[in-house]
Amino acid sequence: MAAIKESSTIQFNKQNVFRLCPITFVMEKIGSYWKPIILFHLLEGGKRYGELKKAMPHITEKMLTQHLKQLEADHLVLREARAVIPPHVTYSLTQTGLALRPVLHAMANWAISEGKRSDLQLFQNLKDFPM
Repeated sequence: MAAIKESSTIQFNKQNVFRLCPITFVMEKIGSYWKPIILFHLLEGGKRYGELKKAMPHITEKMLTQHLKQLEADHLVLREARAVIPPHVTYSLTQTGLALRPVLHAMANWAISEGKRSDLQLFQNLKDFPM
C-alpha cells in the first residue's frame, strides 16, 4: 500500500472536513459496508477471528482482516493475542467502540422503521440485538 502524502491538498481538505463535520469523522471510522457489522457482532463480547468469520460468512478473509486492523488502528477494537500454541487471538470493543452502541441501535431502529414503512418487513424488532 502506498504511503499517504500528508502535505497534499486532498489530505489538507480531508482534515478540515473532519474538524468541521462530525458525520464525516464518524463515516471515516465506521463508514464501510463491513465495519458496522463487525462492531455489531462484537457488541455481544469478545470473539475470536473464526467466530467473526462464521457470523459473517459472506465476508472474505482479506476484508475481515483489513477491517479488523483498521478498527484496531482507530481504537474501536482491541486485539488480544495470547502466546500459546496454537495462537489465541480475541477481538473485543474498546470503551470507544462500546460508545458506538447507541449509534448501532439507532441504525437498527431506522432499518426496522424503514422496513415497516416500505412493507419489506425484513426486521421485526430489536429483541435479538445485543444490548
